[in-house]
Amino acid sequence: MKISRPKLARLLLPATLIFISTISTIYAQKKPNIIVFLVDDMGWQDTSLPFWTQKTPLNERYHTPNMERLAKDGVKFTNAYATPVCTPSRVSMLTGMNAAHHKVTNWTSPQYNVSSDNDDEQFAAASWNYTGLSPKPGIPNAIYATPYPQLLKDAGYFTIHVGKAHWASVGTPGANPYNLGFMVNIAGHAAGHPQSYFSEDYYGNKPGKNTMQSVPDLEEYYGKGTFLTEALTQEALKTLDGPIKNKQPFYLNLAHYAVHDPIQADPRFYQKYIDKGLDPQEAKYATLLEGMDKSLGDVMDYLKAKQVAQNTIIIFMSDNGGLSLAPPRGGSAHTQNLPLKAGKGSVNEGGIREPMIVKWPGVVKPGTTANQYVIIEDFFPTILEMAGIKNYKTIQELDGKSMLPILKQVNYTDNERALIWHTPNKWISKDGPGINYKSAIRKGDWKLIYHMRDGIKDLYNLKTDIGELQNKAAENPEKVKELSALLSAQLRKWDAPMPIVKSTGKPVVLPDQTGI
Repeated sequence: MKISRPKLARLLLPATLIFISTISTIYAQKKPNIIVFLVDDMGWQDTSLPFWTQKTPLNERYHTPNMERLAKDGVKFTNAYATPVCTPSRVSMLTGMNAAHHKVTNWTSPQYNVSSDNDDEQFAAASWNYTGLSPKPGIPNAIYATPYPQLLKDAGYFTIHVGKAHWASVGTPGANPYNLGFMVNIAGHAAGHPQSYFSEDYYGNKPGKNTMQSVPDLEEYYGKGTFLTEALTQEALKTLDGPIKNKQPFYLNLAHYAVHDPIQADPRFYQKYIDKGLDPQEAKYATLLEGMDKSLGDVMDYLKAKQVAQNTIIIFMSDNGGLSLAPPRGGSAHTQNLPLKAGKGSVNEGGIREPMIVKWPGVVKPGTTANQYVIIEDFFPTILEMAGIKNYKTIQELDGKSMLPILKQVNYTDNERALIWHTPNKWISKDGPGINYKSAIRKGDWKLIYHMRDGIKDLYNLKTDIGELQNKAAENPEKVKELSALLSAQLRKWDAPMPIVKSTGKPVVLPDQTGI
C-alpha cells in the first residue's frame, strides 16, 4: 500500500518527537547538575565529621549526621582553604582569582563606596577594592571580572542563588546576583549577615526596625516559626522543580547565612545542647550548625526523591574559619577551633582551613579522603570542567587550578604549588593571633607567616605541628628565605595592596625586603 507524503509525515511525527525528546534528555543528562552548599563562618572543627587524623572533643560536641552521610558518598578534603573573612572568599570563588590579585582583601560594607577597615595608629589604609566584585567596567574600587555562573548560564545551565551573596556594596552591579549570571535570586544582596534568624522578627524586616542586614524575599514565612535556615532550604528546593521537570541542568549556589552571628538559637535543637551541658551561647551556636546540617540532608533527600541524585554533584564548603572572638562566642577567645590556632580573620589555620566534601557519583570514589591542599579560587576552573565547558573566555587571569585530578585520584600530590593569603587590612579593632596586617604562604608542609607591623616571619611545619605552636624560622633560615622570595614575587606580580606606614608615607615592605 502506497502512503501519501502528508500521511507518512503524520505517522512519523510522533516517533520523530519521541526520538528528539530522547536525544535531548540524554544530552541534558550528560551535563551534571551542580550544587555548591556554602556555609558562613563554619570552622574546620564545627562538625561531628572529623577532618583530622583523630576525633576531638569538639567533634563530639556537634551533631552533623548529614555531613557524615555526604562524606560516605564522596571525598573529604582535609586541607581545603578559603580566606580569613567572607567577601574575599566569595569573590575568589566566583572569579578564580586569589584575594591578593582581585584586591578585595576584606569584607565589603553594604554602604556604597565605604571601606570596612578599622582605623590604625601605625598604618593608613591600603588601596584595596572595598566596593567588591563587578561584572561591568568602570566601577570605582571594584574588580572587573567574569563570574563563572554567567559562563554556566551561557552554556545552558539554569542558575540559582539562594542565601547570602555579599560580593559587593549596595548600588553597584556586583551586589545583585542577577548581574552575575544567576537566573533566580532569593535573599541574596549586599549584606554580610542576617539581622535576625527568626520569622517572628520578619528576618529583620519589621517596620521601623529594619536595617541593611534585613534578609529580603521571604515574606511568606513571616511569623510562622520558620527559622531562616529552613526557609532558605525550602525556597531552594522549590526553585529546582522547574529545571528538573524540564530536564535542564542546573547550578544551585545555596549559601546559608548560618552560622554567622547573631548567634541565635534554632529552637528545634536548643534543649538538646543545653542537656549536653553546653553554656547557653555555645548551645545556640551548635543549633545553627545542626540546622545547617539538616538543610544538607533535606537537599540530598530531595535529589533522591526526584531521581536526579546520581547526576548531581554536591560541593560542601565554608567561606572562612570559625569565629573565635569571645564574645560573641562562649568560652575563652581563640580556643573554638582547636587544635587549629585562632579563627575567623586570621591567616593561622583556624581562620582559613575549612571543612570540604565533594560528592560526584560515578567519578569520585565514595568514602575517600584527599590530603592534597586546595583553595577556594580552585572552584572556578573545577566547576566549569565538571560542566564540560571548554575554551571559555574571561576578563581576568585565573589563579585557581582544577581539582579534577584530585577528585579522580585522591592520592594525587603536588607539593610544589604555593598557596597565598594576604590581609593588608585592619579587620577588627584589636590584633589577635594571625589577625590584621598579615600575609602567609604554604608550599608543601611548610607555611610562612609575615607580620607587616614589625617584619617578623614565622615558619611552621604543618605536617608535625598543625597547631602552629613551634616556630621553626630560626632553625630553617633557607626555607624562610625561599618562601619569603616566593611570596614577595607573587605579591609584586599581582600588584597586591599594601598598608601605608604613616610615619614615612610609604607602603609596607615585602617579606624579601626585611631580614628579620
